Amino acid sequence: MLLIRPLQDNDLDALYAMAQGAGKGLTTLPADRELLQKKITHARDTFNQRCAPEAGLYLFALEDTELGQCVGISGIQARVGLDEVFYNYRLSITVNASRELGVHVRTPTLHLSNDMTDTTEICSLLLSGSHRGGGTGLLLSRCRFMYLDDFRKHFSEKVFAEMRGVSDGNGQSPLWDALGSQFFDMEFSEADVLSGLGNKSFIAELMPKYPIYLPMLPDSARAVIGRVHENTAPALNMLQAEGFNFNGMVDIFDGGPVVEAFIHNIRTVREGINRHVMIRKKPLDMNVPAEEQVMISNRSFRDFRVTTIPAECIGLDTVSIPAEVAEALEIESGDLVRLAPLKDTGRR
Repeated sequence: MLLIRPLQDNDLDALYAMAQGAGKGLTTLPADRELLQKKITHARDTFNQRCAPEAGLYLFALEDTELGQCVGISGIQARVGLDEVFYNYRLSITVNASRELGVHVRTPTLHLSNDMTDTTEICSLLLSGSHRGGGTGLLLSRCRFMYLDDFRKHFSEKVFAEMRGVSDGNGQSPLWDALGSQFFDMEFSEADVLSGLGNKSFIAELMPKYPIYLPMLPDSARAVIGRVHENTAPALNMLQAEGFNFNGMVDIFDGGPVVEAFIHNIRTVREGINRHVMIRKKPLDMNVPAEEQVMISNRSFRDFRVTTIPAECIGLDTVSIPAEVAEALEIESGDLVRLAPLKDTGRR
């Protein structure tokens, strides 16, 4: 069984191994045991409500219960930009015109922005290569929307995700080479890691505050603004299927797009239903295609659990699940659970 649960201290070794295998570009989960342990501790304090709601970091582990091991992670940052300033570039148009000369010029421009401040971010999605496919990535990502739905008071109405931008096999970014490297005496990977860890004061100190006119940048840099890394394309497609859209903001280092949605418009939220649990005695074939699976959540703030079951389990008022699923979810007969389709149904 694949089970979503809060990240725990004993997940550190597995998390570190996954971070090592992820390579460059996943800045919020560096291959640094001390920093990863700090994130686990922060997440534990968040679920136990030992930190302010706006400072919460919710990290969910995907556990393979047969292996007894964490094989994936995803997260929610309750609010960004409250301790450290959160920066993006806003892509806009600057118009210069002269009626006398008959000139009307529209120039694409980047403006340094803090517009995402105090907004909820979904982040830190990482899945072990051994468990990719079969809807596993969908479960790992979309479980967060079930949590957002049940505990909205802890989050902003709007949520966003920063998508990884284009970089080469060595982790070099065309936009950084053309722009950031002119103002920062460091490699792209170093600056990106510092930013991902929240050490962003250097951006305020060194980044130019004036607009950046895109025609002044080389073609290679302009071509990657608003585009995602090829490995990130599936994650972007999934978010778009959930109702996320590009909001005109891009990452200041690699130009990756920022996508956003209001919680009530997210597909998993809109299509979610509540049912009371009934423990079934008859055996059930759990090996069905992803298209026929639904996610089931125990709706617990502190001990959040999600797994998948066949859609045929859902009745008009109840959902009939095997005893082992109920045990994994830490629920009993009569409890109220939340259900949502694992894959996009095509409804809008």
